[in-house]
Amino acid sequence: MITRKALTLDDVQKIAAAAEVEAKKNGWKVSIAITDDGGHLLHFQRLDGAPIQSTWISQGKAKAASYARRPTKALEEIVGNGRNAFLSVPDLVLLEGGEPIMVDGICIGGVGVSGVKSSEDAQVAQAGIAALLG
Repeated sequence: MITRKALTLDDVQKIAAAAEVEAKKNGWKVSIAITDDGGHLLHFQRLDGAPIQSTWISQGKAKAASYARRPTKALEEIVGNGRNAFLSVPDLVLLEGGEPIMVDGICIGGVGVSGVKSSEDAQVAQAGIAALLG
């Protein structure tokens, strides 16, 4: 039997709160999604004024980071480097702003943010994860 860590409700709330603080500190209107390791949505919030499409994009980024076990920036770079066949992978949003939640080398979930520049989306996601993992 394998025993592994998993996100608790308290963990998810801590990630979401820190991500929201980072976004608001910078005046960024974003959507924030948090998934478990299987890409299932555990939490979602759309800050006032965030673009409507950020709802779907943030969830897709979180799911992609969970599935791929790497930041979605790495997936975006795969396509950017000419591997266009990667676009055929279903259900992956290949835009920077999705970050896996890694504990002891194991992915336990993902955070996806959308609404501002992709690098800023990633900054918000990373701030949320840092609040949990330190």
